[in-house]
This record gives sequence, C-alpha cells and structure tokens, in this order.
Amino acid sequence: MLVSYSSSSEEEESQAATKSQICSPQKEKGSFPWPKKAKMEECVSKTRLPLPDCLQTMFPDEEDRQTEDSSLHGGRIRSFKHERGNWATYVYFAYHPEEEFEELLEELLSASTSHGVALTAQEEFHLSLSQTVVLRHHWIQPFMKSLRAGLTHSKRFVCSAGRLRVYCNAERTRTFLGMEVFTGHAQLLDLVRVIDQTLTEFQLETFYKDPSFHVSLAWCVGDLTEELKEITQELQSLVDGREDGPFLLNLDCAELRCRTGNKTFRFPLET
Repeated sequence: MLVSYSSSSEEEESQAATKSQICSPQKEKGSFPWPKKAKMEECVSKTRLPLPDCLQTMFPDEEDRQTEDSSLHGGRIRSFKHERGNWATYVYFAYHPEEEFEELLEELLSASTSHGVALTAQEEFHLSLSQTVVLRHHWIQPFMKSLRAGLTHSKRFVCSAGRLRVYCNAERTRTFLGMEVFTGHAQLLDLVRVIDQTLTEFQLETFYKDPSFHVSLAWCVGDLTEELKEITQELQSLVDGREDGPFLLNLDCAELRCRTGNKTFRFPLET
C-alpha cells in the first residue's frame, strides 16, 4: 500500500490559504486582486479593540492650546512655552495684605486709570528671590532637598517697603507697579546667595546681579514704563499722605516658599 504524505511546502500553502480566508472576503471570479496593504488594513480593522472612552478623555488635545491662549490669562503671555513635564518654579516671601494696604491699592488703581493707564491688581502679593525657572518633574525633590539644606542656618527678619517703582519684564510684554524694599536688603541678599547655589547646582539661571527687591502691586499688558513713570510722583503722594503718616509695607520674612507648578514648598527660618 502506498501512503501519500504532504510535503512541508504544501502544508504552509494550506495554512496561508486558511489565514487569507479569515482576514479577507472571498474574491469574486474575474475580479481584480486586492493590494496587500488593503488586505492588511482589513484584517487589522476587524481585530482591533475600541479604545475605552475614559482613556480617550484622559489627555485632551486642547489642553496645551488653552494654556497658551493669552485671552484666558488677562492678555498675559508666557515667558516660555508650556510643555508636559516642565514646572515653572520660583522662590519668594508671601505678603498677606492688611486692610490699609487694600484701601491704598484701590486709590492707586483709580488714580492710574484717570491718567489712561488701566492697572490690574495682583492676585497674590509676594517678594521674589529668584527668577522664574523651569524644573523637570524628576528634579523637584532633589532641588527642594538642596534648598532646604542651604537654608538650615538662615534666620527670620523683617523688611519694609514704601517707595513706588516701575518695572517691566524682559520680554517687554508686561509692566508692573511695585513697592521697593528699603530695609532688610542685606538679609535678602544673603538668601539670594543660598538660592543661587542651588540654582547653579541644577544649571539654572540665577537671580539678577543688582536686584531691586520689591512687592508687585499691579500690572498691565505691554510696555507702559514711560506712561507709568510720568504719574509715579502723583501715586507716591497717595502713599505718603496717609492720615497716620506714610504707608509702610512691613513683611515678616519668617517662611521662605518655593512654588513649582501647582505645588508650594515651605521653608521656615530660624527665630
């Protein structure tokens, strides 16, 4: 008896034919052959599972475009492009305004508006001890650890501000009315040196060489430096002409803060 065994090549051809029947519809007699690419796409489309809705909405495409839209931020323009994993970071002392300060600020805004310069009050008030730099997410913890170690022996103090001064950012996109510090300058410089050491360690830009420490009170879009300087003397008279004497902004420098993205790290100073 003769037994016929199929060769390996015949088995492979049979398996290939079976796969072809599963992934592709049968061709009619006399029809043109389908391109290989079309066969592959047809096969994939039948086997690919749909992406769950929860995953589709997890990372919306519009997020980055919205963060760059200046109309959503009062016309303000970012100093650097928003990118995932980059955290805008700066070091500062927070100032908690008292009632007299709020009354004075309203008068300053009203007076500047009467001269054609519409200022917007700051949402928060602080005294910066660093420029705004970009931290990668994985740098945050080691950066804070380095900063905390440098501040170990830094002591609490009080600084005062009282003279108005006009500032403009490097990009000339925003102008600020600030109140400049005139006491506590030496202690602030000591802290800047400590902070600069950490910034240098991470190859980030350090603070200005000859800083004018101040608390920004209000801002406007664009470079209106000259317009604001023209009315600064009149605005200063509102600061100096209070019933109980010139207004002084006293800042208790007891806790240094570092904000990175939406996180705030606190560094209490020694008493």
